[in-house]
Amino acid sequence: MNIVVLAGGISTERDVSIVSGIGVCKALRSRSHRAILLDVFFGKEPIEPEQAFPEVYDVDAEAAYIRSFNDQVDAQKGKRDFFGPNVLSLCKAADMVFLALHGENGENGKVQAAFDLFGIQYTGTGYLSSALCMDKGLAKVVMNAAGVPTPRGITLKKSNHKKELSAYTMKFPVVVKPCCGGSSVGVFIVENQKDYEKALEDAFSYEDEIVVEDYIHGREFSVGVINGKALPIIEIAPITGFYDYENKYKPGSTIETCPANLPEKITRKMQEYAEMAFKALSMDSYGRLDFLMNENEDLYCLEANSLPGMTPTSLLPQEAAVLGMDYPTLCEELIRVSLEKYR
Repeated sequence: MNIVVLAGGISTERDVSIVSGIGVCKALRSRSHRAILLDVFFGKEPIEPEQAFPEVYDVDAEAAYIRSFNDQVDAQKGKRDFFGPNVLSLCKAADMVFLALHGENGENGKVQAAFDLFGIQYTGTGYLSSALCMDKGLAKVVMNAAGVPTPRGITLKKSNHKKELSAYTMKFPVVVKPCCGGSSVGVFIVENQKDYEKALEDAFSYEDEIVVEDYIHGREFSVGVINGKALPIIEIAPITGFYDYENKYKPGSTIETCPANLPEKITRKMQEYAEMAFKALSMDSYGRLDFLMNENEDLYCLEANSLPGMTPTSLLPQEAAVLGMDYPTLCEELIRVSLEKYR
C-alpha cells in the first residue's frame, strides 16, 4: 500500500507525534509498504505523483527535515492554513493515511472531518468521537451516563470561574488539567488553595476551559481497545511523581507491567468498562482508556485516547505484544480495522 504517516503539527505533543510517526513509518516499510513520513503543518516541497511513494526511502532523514521546523511552530501558528504545502494532495494520492498525530488539531476531530470531506481514508476513529474523547469534560458526562465511573469533577471556563474551590462543594486534594490537552501536559495535583490558584493560572495558559476533579490515590492502569475488544491491561507505576509527560516518554522512569497483576474479577470489570466507554464515545477502530483503582478496588476511568501513542515506550504496543502481536503487525492491524469503516 501507498501510505502517508501523518505526524508533527502544532500541538504541545509535536515531538511525541514525530517519534510515533518514525516508528510507524519504519514498521510499515519493513512490511514492504511504501510509507512516507509527512508533517501535517509544514508539509513538503512539490513532488511528482509517481515519485511520492518511493521504493527506497530514508525515514530518519525525513524526520530530521521535519524536526528542523520545530522552532518555527509558534511563529507560524495561526498565521496560515493548518494543512501545509502539498499535504492534502499527498494524502489524497495515498491508499491510507496513518494518523500519528497527538494533541490539538490531531485528536480533536478537525483533521478527521476535513479528510471525510475530501474522501481521504485514515486510521482511527471519526471526527465526532475524536472531538468527544478530546474534551475531557464532555467525555466524563458521556461515560457517566453509560455507567462508566469517573472521578467527580467540574468544568471551569477562564472567563467566569471562581478561585475558591469550596464554591464548587469540592475539597483538596484535586487534579487540575486542561480540558482538551494530552500527554498530561498542564496537569497538576494540588493540596492547598495557594497551589490551586497557581494551577488554575498555569492550566488556563494552555486553554480557556479546564477540568477540576477529585484526586484518586491509587494504582494506574491503561486498557487498549481494538475493534471494540479490550486488550490485556497494563499497570503504570512511575518511580517518582505521577504519570506526567516526562514519566510517559523518558525510558526507565516508569515500571510498566502487562498483563497487570490483578484479580480476575477486577481484570474483567476494567476491560468491561473500557469496552463500554469505547462504545459510549462512539469510538471505532482502536483507542485506549486510562484508569485508576483506589485502595477499596473502586475503578475510575480518567479519559479516552482516540489516537494512542506509538512511541517505543507507548502502552498500546506493549499490550498488543502480550497477545503475540509485534510492532509492525500491530501497525498493519490498526490499518486493517480502520479500513473496515470504509467498506
